[in-house]
Amino acid sequence: MKILVRGARVIDPASGFDAVADVAVAAGRILAIGDIARDFVPNKVIPGEGCLLLPGLVDLAVRLGEPGHEHEGMLDSEMAAAVAGGISSVVCPPDTDPVLDEPGLVEMLKFRAERLHRARVFPLGALTRGLQGEVLTEMVALSEAGCVGFSQADVALGNTQVLQRALQYASTFGYSVWLRPQELHLGQGVAASGALATRMGLSGVPVAAETIALHVIFELMRGTGARVHLCRLSSAAGVELVRQAKLDGLALSCDVSINSLHLTELDIGYFDSRARLSPPLRTQRDRDALRAALADGTIDALVSGHTPVAEDAKMLPFAEAEPGATGMELLLSLALKWSRDDGVSLQRALAVITSAPASVLGGALNTLQSSIGRLGVGGMADLCLFDPDDAWTVQPQALRSQGKHTPFSGYELPGRVRCTLVGGQVAFEA
Repeated sequence: MKILVRGARVIDPASGFDAVADVAVAAGRILAIGDIARDFVPNKVIPGEGCLLLPGLVDLAVRLGEPGHEHEGMLDSEMAAAVAGGISSVVCPPDTDPVLDEPGLVEMLKFRAERLHRARVFPLGALTRGLQGEVLTEMVALSEAGCVGFSQADVALGNTQVLQRALQYASTFGYSVWLRPQELHLGQGVAASGALATRMGLSGVPVAAETIALHVIFELMRGTGARVHLCRLSSAAGVELVRQAKLDGLALSCDVSINSLHLTELDIGYFDSRARLSPPLRTQRDRDALRAALADGTIDALVSGHTPVAEDAKMLPFAEAEPGATGMELLLSLALKWSRDDGVSLQRALAVITSAPASVLGGALNTLQSSIGRLGVGGMADLCLFDPDDAWTVQPQALRSQGKHTPFSGYELPGRVRCTLVGGQVAFEA
């Protein structure tokens, strides 16, 4: 199919390109930017005047509900939510049911996602069988089946020797290991440790739960040479450790969620279970440090942390409610809000949701996929067209995700997605 996107402001954060131009798409690839051949006859013309055209968003933290959690989210509904948010590529953790620790399960998930013709799905394989933290999975077989890395999801790995062996195995084959920095025993609470949690009678998760885990990970990285991606940093102390580790030359990348970037522990309010999240919301000092670190590049990517939760699992007392919130449809708008609130350049705000997360995937992508998160002639036509000045109000029931719970309910946010192309095909159009 031939598509012409006409008159949009085209931004490619990877190259710094920023100009008003027409963009021609054919055979799933970008045929031309600005210099459209006279004999190009599109099947569809998409008006882009007043809008921004950028690479399709890449979200590194998305739970899809399938397999095993269909009551919380179906693949169909979550893929619809992704493209409605301008997201063309998602990375999903292995904590499905059954766990993604067998090649057949990975292949089935990718097959089902491809049949929907919406966003691309890149699964993470389980680091240990059943995420039990005891026996390593067959990483080579899982990689061949389509896994882009290996993870314990949110299940803390208490056995340091197993983690060391996992990093050695991964390093041998050049695989990346995705770890949520959380010490097993200290990370059992439901809110950030401090005066607020004490007053509310909630069990706390101290900052040390994150920093101890980071110290262990960094020491093992030094000994094994492994490449690690840290998922969803939550504290100022954690940011400083990451900053130093990067200066030391460790093969390290990390992300932060939209929740930790914008909210603090005060947003728990009167035991609002929509703010029951993992990692827990921390202090304003922590939030400000995370925002500054994302701006200066210490933190590489911004993620939605999308976790659809069923109604009956959220409508419980705060400490008993299931952690998580829907987020894919909010990712772009919350990146824009951060940019405007903190005076961060538009190029940087868009980079942390396009080219930067794509770079985290790096060598796990094949040649065909290597243009993900970038917008250039000859690259895959994964595109997001949005109006940056069209504000909208977050109304949970209007979200396409099956999970309707978000702490941003009622927020007025900038930026409305007009169209999402994946592989040169229109996956969403408002």
